[in-house]
Amino acid sequence: MKNWSPLIITVAPNGARKTKIDHPAIPLSPAECAREAVVCRDAGAAMIHLHVRDGQAKHSLDGGLYRQSIDAVREAVGDDLIIQATTEAVGMYSPLEQMNMVRQVRPEAISTAVRELISDHAAEGQASEFYHWAAQEKIAVQYILYDGADVLRLADLNNRGVVPGKRLSVLYVLGRYSAGQRSEPADLIPFVNATAEADVDWCWSMCAFGHLEGACALNAATLGGHVRVGFENNMFLNDGSQATGNADLISQVKYGSDLLGRPVATASQARELFASSF
Repeated sequence: MKNWSPLIITVAPNGARKTKIDHPAIPLSPAECAREAVVCRDAGAAMIHLHVRDGQAKHSLDGGLYRQSIDAVREAVGDDLIIQATTEAVGMYSPLEQMNMVRQVRPEAISTAVRELISDHAAEGQASEFYHWAAQEKIAVQYILYDGADVLRLADLNNRGVVPGKRLSVLYVLGRYSAGQRSEPADLIPFVNATAEADVDWCWSMCAFGHLEGACALNAATLGGHVRVGFENNMFLNDGSQATGNADLISQVKYGSDLLGRPVATASQARELFASSF
């Protein structure tokens, strides 16, 4: 049997764009996120990728709103889930505003898009200062990558010390936020090839769009990666039927992982894996 590390299942229960019109069960308020966190933990998730909304249900990076949601989730699940805050701009926030939210909230974990925070060479200094600060604060950073070129660029940034860390945590995004986007398991291949070309040993995860999200997740699990599933990118099961909640999407991945003989990680085990990035 292959000596796999436990599979980290992250749930992205809401995202920045969808509302109750898209699905009545999508959690938006702090109380709803807390209830969903409990259900997702019980289904097998080790981490929750958290977005917050303002009073009009619009995406927000307001530090106060983040603290409310984080506190509500933490009260509900204790340390049983890693709470990862997103810095996603959604075309609304500057890199400085994204970084200032993290400095204000100081969450346990964050996800950041390399393209957003390090858009070009001129942005490297400000971003590098932020990422080194985050490492000192022991904030687990996950770097979001959209294609093979992003993989090679992040490897270069890490080699030059712009981005610190021994074993980076990264997320491979199989697709884009666009109407009708449907990811397929083969979409992971360019990322895997670029990772081999860069000769890096990363703790990598993937997320996908559409009803084949679960199939993409199991492809990643087979290759030694980790997975992120949830209503942010997909609301459908592998047979095309609509999921009743995020836990359905977690459960089908856990079922497949059990068939592979790869155990699902607890939050404690996931923290140990992420600690290797510092």
